[in-house]
Amino acid sequence: MDMVFLVFSVVSVFGVLPPLVESTPVSQHLLPTDCSDVYASGQKLSGVYTIYPTAETPVQVYCDMGCLGSKEEDGKWTVIQRRMDGTVNFYRSWEHYKKGFGNMDGEYWLGLENIYQLTHKRKYELKVDLQDFDGATASARYSSFSIDYEAEGYKLHVSGFINGGAGDSLALHNGQKFSTFDKDQDSYAAGNCAKSYLGAFWYSECHHANPNGIYLWGNHGTHYAIGNVWQHWKGYHYGLKYIAMKIRPVAQ
Repeated sequence: MDMVFLVFSVVSVFGVLPPLVESTPVSQHLLPTDCSDVYASGQKLSGVYTIYPTAETPVQVYCDMGCLGSKEEDGKWTVIQRRMDGTVNFYRSWEHYKKGFGNMDGEYWLGLENIYQLTHKRKYELKVDLQDFDGATASARYSSFSIDYEAEGYKLHVSGFINGGAGDSLALHNGQKFSTFDKDQDSYAAGNCAKSYLGAFWYSECHHANPNGIYLWGNHGTHYAIGNVWQHWKGYHYGLKYIAMKIRPVAQ
């Protein structure tokens, strides 16, 4: 009887029953998929942020938002790979390259599965930034970048080269599956490119780019092509000081 009296009292005062207040989960569309979404949310400074490539599992990543005061289109990049000081070992297994590894404030690989989850939902472009030990810089840009799912070997699709001084060292790798020392998926019938060149990449027979190779600190004439090299810029004997691969959605 007490409950009936309470309901009657509320109806008498307000005329209608008040709506029930329910706690609803945050809508998935509010979670940032990549760094362009982080930028759109008002975060304009470069740094480590949390993104949700699958809309469920949080992933830490470095967002390159561009320089303060520069044009807006210079930023919003999701960094998927970065080498800068040789502090992280990149000669790793398939499972490591699938899941990702490293330090998001420094050297790291985002993970093939994360890269796939990003690039199969939207159309992305790729930019590769390079620097040598004398301070010279160059870049290569590609208007289209994506990879297939794991059952297809995370096959690379890259096209639309725009030269920023680095030359096109990825054309050879287009259409290739990803290889590591314990999972040989390259086109080299006589061996495993990842083992031969101490890295992991979308090798063909074998490479023009080896960004995940050994960090060699510049010119090493006796170490052919095993370093973190970009052949069309510094050749096969020069390990770069800095190399970063970063992606962002293509403006529609």
